[in-house]
Amino acid sequence: MKVHDLRPAPGSNRSRRRVGRGIGGKGGKTAGRGMKGQGARDTVKPGFEGGQLPLAQRIPKLKGFTNPFRVEYTIVNLDTLQAMEGDVVTPESLRANGLVHKHGLVKVLGRGQLRRAIRVEAHAFSRSADRAIAAAGGTVVVLPSPYGQGRPPARGSALTNR
Repeated sequence: MKVHDLRPAPGSNRSRRRVGRGIGGKGGKTAGRGMKGQGARDTVKPGFEGGQLPLAQRIPKLKGFTNPFRVEYTIVNLDTLQAMEGDVVTPESLRANGLVHKHGLVKVLGRGQLRRAIRVEAHAFSRSADRAIAAAGGTVVVLPSPYGQGRPPARGSALTNR
């Protein structure tokens, strides 16, 4: 068999219907466009909705959303705590050393090693950091969230506008 001998299977390809070629066959006269109206006349742009704001403009442009309840932590690792001086580490002392931002919650993670006993106060701890501080003879104090119980109210909600 050669390339010029290739043919589709019989009956698999049908010729398209030629409409608007007289009333003798299917698709005569109005050619499947109905009677009068915009669709019976010239072309209509794809997505055109008769002057109504098109769906493509009504839906948001970007995917996803921003979770208003997201709680973000400033990260501090054990090797940073090891380099700090003093026996008590608090968010205020971290701010004084320029290690965390002025506002926000502090979370301690377990990268690095702690070789001395210190008291660490933060809003959250990873399990590995908790174990490492306890193994070095230190203590862990979990501070309460400044947002109160649970998550903060959604931005723009009635609770924040009081």
